[in-house]
Amino acid sequence: MSLFTAALHPNVGLGFLVLGASLHDILTRLKAEPQRFPKLDLTYSQTDPVSEPIILAIPANGLRLRFDGPEQRLRLIEVIDFTKNRITYQEKDIAKPANPQGVVGSPRLGGDAATGPAFKNIYHRLFGPTYAGEYIPPAEAGNANAVGTYILSYPGVAFSFPLPKSAYSPNKDVVSLLSSSASQTATSVAVFNGKSWAHARETLWDEILPSVKSAFLFNKSKEVVPDEISLVKIHGGGRIQLFKKWTTASMWINLGETTPQDLVAELGPPDAIYRKNDQRMYIHKTRTASHSRSRSNGGDYRRPDDLTDTDQSSAQTGSDDSEDEAVEDEFVGNVTGECFYNYFYLGFDILVSPPQPASRTPPSQATTLKGKDTPGSNPYKSSTADRLVATKMVLHANVPGSYPFNRHRRCRWEIEYLATDSPDSVVDSETPFDEIEERLREEWKSTYPSKEDAKKRQRGMVLNRGWGDSPGSSCEFLGGWEDSSGGVAAKKFDGSEDSTTTLYGFPGLVFEVLKNGFVSAVTVY
Repeated sequence: MSLFTAALHPNVGLGFLVLGASLHDILTRLKAEPQRFPKLDLTYSQTDPVSEPIILAIPANGLRLRFDGPEQRLRLIEVIDFTKNRITYQEKDIAKPANPQGVVGSPRLGGDAATGPAFKNIYHRLFGPTYAGEYIPPAEAGNANAVGTYILSYPGVAFSFPLPKSAYSPNKDVVSLLSSSASQTATSVAVFNGKSWAHARETLWDEILPSVKSAFLFNKSKEVVPDEISLVKIHGGGRIQLFKKWTTASMWINLGETTPQDLVAELGPPDAIYRKNDQRMYIHKTRTASHSRSRSNGGDYRRPDDLTDTDQSSAQTGSDDSEDEAVEDEFVGNVTGECFYNYFYLGFDILVSPPQPASRTPPSQATTLKGKDTPGSNPYKSSTADRLVATKMVLHANVPGSYPFNRHRRCRWEIEYLATDSPDSVVDSETPFDEIEERLREEWKSTYPSKEDAKKRQRGMVLNRGWGDSPGSSCEFLGGWEDSSGGVAAKKFDGSEDSTTTLYGFPGLVFEVLKNGFVSAVTVY
């Protein structure tokens, strides 16, 4: 394994590890070089994986990366073992480089090898003088020999030095404190965005980071970085608004009207195209409304195939796996030409097929918009029945521990027609499904035959994406095996990933829910 070498850029990143980059981008890059990065350890909260920070440790390279939960963006880069990498600043080594065996080149006095940046090298040669740092006392308050941590901070970068409690005094300057032999070598380096570590840690997880496209690291390369979609607002009635990150621009997708040409013009070409030809769920298209619990009109809630068609796109990496099969399926099982446009780096898939009626307008929105122009509506509607258009959109949450983790970047969404004047009442991708379901039942209560029916929890359809010849290749229906809450206990099929999820449908929406109660994906139709 070659030694990891990278240039440190305060406020920006470390080599190709750029602050603000998504977890999906970083993991994809690291996994593409298994010889260079042989081990990746991901730590996350199992009870709240979409809100709590995510930690990615790279032990073989002495690195640790911290991401926020909601956006999954890189917030903090830490170098914790200098024998396993070579870090430079302005083409100068910040620590004595290790040889390929991971041993530091020259020992210090007394035979101890230098394992980190020397204080004198940092303060005198590389970064220069700075303001007094912050001392964090040891946890063992009663032990006079216990060692605390002194953080020497510069804009965008900070160094941690071990400092005995007995040696610290607020009256001493930084040079006097860190000149002793026991404290003159840093144990770790942190790269962040902010004028100092004391200032940055207060807003570390929710600060709006600069665009990764503005980083000079990208300006010097030929790498094309697509515009990111920061938020998807679901307006109901098949209208979807996409906001582009770091800009005020947005675009509209009107299901049943937006063409593939419109998608490519606004979003760029898809990362892959998946031909939709799996017919194993076709039997459920013939279900009548009487099979659905607490529904007076099944058509109000979903077309029969909507629950069975949530994530065929994310199972494949593209349409070029077998060109012969694709051509045959085009004429045999997929005569309409429908397919998924996979936007892995944007976090969603779009089904392109012949036009279908969009879902009904939510009751509250129908009242508000009565007699007014509908926002985002297209005044120039095509009447060609055989023209392919966008008919469904699958938004992926990229929840750690879920079966499809890291196939897509995390896509954040909000249900706009459930918004109220209170900012705390937003229903979004971080909201537990129990709360989402309650709000949606209240919104659509007028479509239920009675108030009692509106209060009942609907029966879910259980899927297992771990079954089949190729994992995740199709939706597996376990109808009749549900318990009273719509869930089912299942064995884990692939390490720590749980491949069993449950689908719940509402007008225009299908939610794929994990066992911890969070939404793994939502299909808009």
